[in-house]
Amino acid sequence: MALASHDPAADGAREAAAPGAPAPDPGTAAAVAAAEAAGLAAGESVRIDSWIWAVRLVKTRSLGATACRGGHVHVNGERVKPAYSVRVGDEVRLRHEGRERVVIVKRLLRKRVGAPVAAQCYIDNSPPPPPREAVAPVGIRDRGTGRPTKRDRRELERLRGLGAPDAPVVAPDPHGRRRPGR
Repeated sequence: MALASHDPAADGAREAAAPGAPAPDPGTAAAVAAAEAAGLAAGESVRIDSWIWAVRLVKTRSLGATACRGGHVHVNGERVKPAYSVRVGDEVRLRHEGRERVVIVKRLLRKRVGAPVAAQCYIDNSPPPPPREAVAPVGIRDRGTGRPTKRDRRELERLRGLGAPDAPVVAPDPHGRRRPGR
């Protein structure tokens, strides 16, 4: 008869959840436990460019390093270089893609992890992102309506802002003849 194995990491994940709160996803709890097991010992540090990449604040590590060199990353109010060592409790400010992210480091990571695990490695104090502008699609025609007439085409160009509304109108020939080449 086989005995059920006891997993202390799973017990810790269950105990960490607040009473009355929904239970964490078992897959996420296992991934967090694996990240903690592979994590760093107390007092160790990680490069800032590597950490902002590992917790998915930037897409690539080289983008993280470029942001640091460009002055877009501040740790505890100081502009930092890519090799700066970040520690637990540091406040990281990152300006990226037109938005400022303000996070406090909860856990250090060297390797990139999944988004649910990465979100548990920092406290996000960022201001809410600006609302997206609701822009109606301009100039989309229904399928099967055929080729647009000249009037339809001019109306679409006017809506798109492509046509010149004050385009000079060519005056007809005073003698009523067609001009050559037209």
